[in-house]
Amino acid sequence: MTNISDAHVKVHFRMDVDEDGWPPASVESLWAVDLGDGTVRLDNTPWFVRGVASGDVIQVQSDEDGVRWAGETVQESENCTIRLIVMKDGGSAAARQSVLEVFHRLGTTGEGIERYRMVALDVPPDADLPRIRRLLEHGAAKEWWHWEEGCVTAAWRAQSGVRALPHLEQ
Repeated sequence: MTNISDAHVKVHFRMDVDEDGWPPASVESLWAVDLGDGTVRLDNTPWFVRGVASGDVIQVQSDEDGVRWAGETVQESENCTIRLIVMKDGGSAAARQSVLEVFHRLGTTGEGIERYRMVALDVPPDADLPRIRRLLEHGAAKEWWHWEEGCVTAAWRAQSGVRALPHLEQ
Protein backbone atom coordinates (compact mmCIF):
# COMPACT_ATOMS: atom_id res chain seq x y z
CA MET A 1 0.00 0.00 0.00
CA THR A 2 1.16 3.54 -0.73
CA ASN A 3 2.80 5.53 2.07
CA ILE A 4 1.22 8.95 1.60
CA SER A 5 3.58 11.93 1.89
CA ASP A 6 3.39 15.67 1.26
CA ALA A 7 4.43 15.00 -2.35
CA HIS A 8 1.25 12.98 -2.95
CA VAL A 9 -1.84 14.39 -4.62
CA LYS A 10 -5.16 12.93 -5.69
CA VAL A 11 -5.77 12.55 -9.41
CA HIS A 12 -9.31 12.02 -10.63
CA PHE A 13 -10.23 9.79 -13.57
CA ARG A 14 -13.58 9.99 -15.33
CA MET A 15 -15.12 6.62 -16.18
CA ASP A 16 -18.04 5.49 -18.27
CA VAL A 17 -20.60 3.49 -16.28
CA ASP A 18 -22.21 0.71 -18.30
CA GLU A 19 -25.91 -0.23 -18.42
CA ASP A 20 -25.35 -2.66 -15.51
CA GLY A 21 -23.97 0.16 -13.32
CA TRP A 22 -20.34 -0.95 -13.54
CA PRO A 23 -18.04 0.45 -12.50
CA PRO A 24 -19.93 1.59 -9.41
CA ALA A 25 -18.72 5.20 -9.76
CA SER A 26 -18.17 7.65 -12.58
CA VAL A 27 -14.93 8.99 -11.03
CA GLU A 28 -12.04 7.19 -9.37
CA SER A 29 -9.38 9.07 -7.42
CA LEU A 30 -5.84 7.69 -7.26
CA TRP A 31 -2.82 8.76 -5.27
CA ALA A 32 0.06 10.11 -7.32
CA VAL A 33 3.31 11.99 -6.87
CA ASP A 34 3.24 15.46 -8.41
CA LEU A 35 6.25 15.75 -10.74
CA GLY A 36 5.89 19.55 -10.95
CA ASP A 37 5.58 19.80 -14.73
CA GLY A 38 1.87 19.16 -15.22
CA THR A 39 2.36 15.42 -14.81
CA VAL A 40 2.06 12.94 -11.96
CA ARG A 41 3.34 9.42 -11.34
CA LEU A 42 0.55 7.10 -10.16
CA ASP A 43 1.37 5.60 -6.79
CA ASN A 44 -1.43 3.14 -6.21
CA THR A 45 -3.27 0.45 -8.12
CA PRO A 46 -6.57 1.45 -9.73
CA TRP A 47 -9.73 -0.37 -8.70
CA PHE A 48 -11.77 0.50 -11.75
CA VAL A 49 -9.89 2.76 -14.19
CA ARG A 50 -8.81 0.89 -17.29
CA GLY A 51 -5.59 1.42 -19.19
CA VAL A 52 -3.39 2.72 -16.37
CA ALA A 53 -1.13 1.09 -13.79
CA SER A 54 0.87 2.13 -10.77
CA GLY A 55 4.00 3.98 -11.87
CA ASP A 56 2.50 5.39 -15.08
CA VAL A 57 3.18 9.09 -15.68
CA ILE A 58 -0.05 10.91 -16.46
CA GLN A 59 -0.67 14.44 -17.74
CA VAL A 60 -3.07 16.35 -15.48
CA GLN A 61 -5.10 19.52 -15.64
CA SER A 62 -6.49 21.30 -12.60
CA ASP A 63 -9.99 22.73 -12.69
CA GLU A 64 -11.12 26.00 -11.06
CA ASP A 65 -11.42 24.20 -7.70
CA GLY A 66 -7.88 22.83 -7.90
CA VAL A 67 -9.04 19.28 -8.60
CA ARG A 68 -6.52 17.42 -10.76
CA TRP A 69 -8.09 15.55 -13.69
CA ALA A 70 -6.20 12.84 -15.54
CA GLY A 71 -5.35 13.28 -19.18
CA GLU A 72 -3.08 11.26 -21.45
CA THR A 73 -0.53 8.73 -20.29
CA VAL A 74 2.87 10.29 -20.98
CA GLN A 75 5.00 7.31 -19.95
CA GLU A 76 3.90 3.75 -19.21
CA SER A 77 5.53 2.03 -16.24
CA GLU A 78 5.52 -1.52 -17.65
CA ASN A 79 3.41 -2.56 -14.63
CA CYS A 80 0.14 -4.42 -15.13
CA THR A 81 -3.13 -3.94 -13.25
CA ILE A 82 -5.05 -7.16 -12.63
CA ARG A 83 -8.32 -7.20 -10.68
CA LEU A 84 -10.07 -10.12 -9.06
CA ILE A 85 -13.50 -10.54 -7.55
CA VAL A 86 -12.94 -13.19 -4.90
CA MET A 87 -15.62 -15.87 -4.80
CA LYS A 88 -13.92 -18.32 -2.44
CA ASP A 89 -15.45 -18.15 1.06
CA GLY A 90 -17.81 -15.42 -0.15
CA GLY A 91 -14.90 -13.03 -0.71
CA SER A 92 -14.22 -12.84 3.04
CA ALA A 93 -11.37 -10.75 4.42
CA ALA A 94 -9.41 -13.96 5.03
CA ALA A 95 -9.99 -15.11 1.44
CA ARG A 96 -8.91 -11.73 0.02
CA GLN A 97 -5.81 -11.74 2.24
CA SER A 98 -4.98 -15.28 1.11
CA VAL A 99 -5.21 -14.18 -2.53
CA LEU A 100 -2.92 -11.21 -1.86
CA GLU A 101 -0.39 -13.43 -0.10
CA VAL A 102 -0.23 -16.11 -2.80
CA PHE A 103 0.25 -13.52 -5.54
CA HIS A 104 2.76 -11.57 -3.40
CA ARG A 105 4.98 -14.67 -3.41
CA LEU A 106 5.04 -14.35 -7.21
CA GLY A 107 6.20 -10.72 -7.10
CA THR A 108 3.02 -8.64 -6.97
CA THR A 109 1.70 -6.07 -4.55
CA GLY A 110 -1.91 -5.10 -4.07
CA GLU A 111 -4.79 -4.57 -1.74
CA GLY A 112 -8.32 -5.77 -1.13
CA ILE A 113 -11.60 -3.95 -0.73
CA GLU A 114 -14.46 -5.51 1.22
CA ARG A 115 -17.38 -3.76 -0.45
CA TYR A 116 -16.83 -5.44 -3.83
CA ARG A 117 -14.95 -8.55 -2.60
CA MET A 118 -12.12 -7.33 -4.81
CA VAL A 119 -8.37 -7.54 -4.93
CA ALA A 120 -6.37 -5.19 -7.15
CA LEU A 121 -2.90 -6.42 -8.07
CA ASP A 122 0.05 -4.38 -9.25
CA VAL A 123 2.20 -6.70 -11.36
CA PRO A 124 5.68 -5.30 -12.04
CA PRO A 125 7.64 -6.46 -15.10
CA ASP A 126 10.04 -8.55 -12.98
CA ALA A 127 7.22 -10.58 -11.37
CA ASP A 128 6.77 -14.22 -12.36
CA LEU A 129 4.33 -13.49 -15.20
CA PRO A 130 3.88 -17.09 -16.42
CA ARG A 131 3.08 -18.40 -12.93
CA ILE A 132 0.80 -15.44 -12.17
CA ARG A 133 -1.11 -16.09 -15.39
CA ARG A 134 -1.40 -19.83 -14.67
CA LEU A 135 -2.61 -19.15 -11.14
CA LEU A 136 -5.20 -16.64 -12.34
CA GLU A 137 -6.57 -19.13 -14.86
CA HIS A 138 -6.45 -22.02 -12.37
CA GLY A 139 -8.31 -20.01 -9.71
CA ALA A 140 -10.95 -18.97 -12.23
CA ALA A 141 -11.42 -22.60 -13.31
CA LYS A 142 -11.84 -23.58 -9.64
CA GLU A 143 -14.31 -20.67 -9.21
CA TRP A 144 -12.13 -19.09 -6.52
CA TRP A 145 -12.33 -15.76 -8.36
CA HIS A 146 -13.22 -13.92 -11.53
CA TRP A 147 -10.43 -11.76 -12.92
CA GLU A 148 -9.85 -9.06 -15.49
CA GLU A 149 -6.97 -7.23 -17.08
CA GLY A 150 -7.21 -3.55 -16.15
CA CYS A 151 -3.95 -2.61 -17.86
CA VAL A 152 -1.49 -5.02 -19.44
CA THR A 153 1.81 -4.90 -21.27
CA ALA A 154 3.26 -6.72 -24.27
CA ALA A 155 5.15 -9.00 -21.87
CA TRP A 156 1.85 -9.92 -20.17
CA ARG A 157 0.08 -10.48 -23.49
CA ALA A 158 2.89 -12.84 -24.53
CA GLN A 159 1.78 -15.10 -21.64
CA SER A 160 -1.80 -15.41 -22.94
CA GLY A 161 -1.18 -18.87 -24.40
CA VAL A 162 0.01 -20.28 -21.06
CA ARG A 163 -2.29 -23.02 -19.72
CA ALA A 164 -3.30 -23.51 -16.09
CA LEU A 165 -1.58 -26.32 -14.22
CA PRO A 166 -3.92 -28.48 -12.11
CA HIS A 167 -1.36 -28.92 -9.31
CA LEU A 168 -1.34 -25.21 -8.38
CA GLU A 169 -3.12 -24.71 -5.08
CA GLN A 170 -3.84 -21.63 -3.07
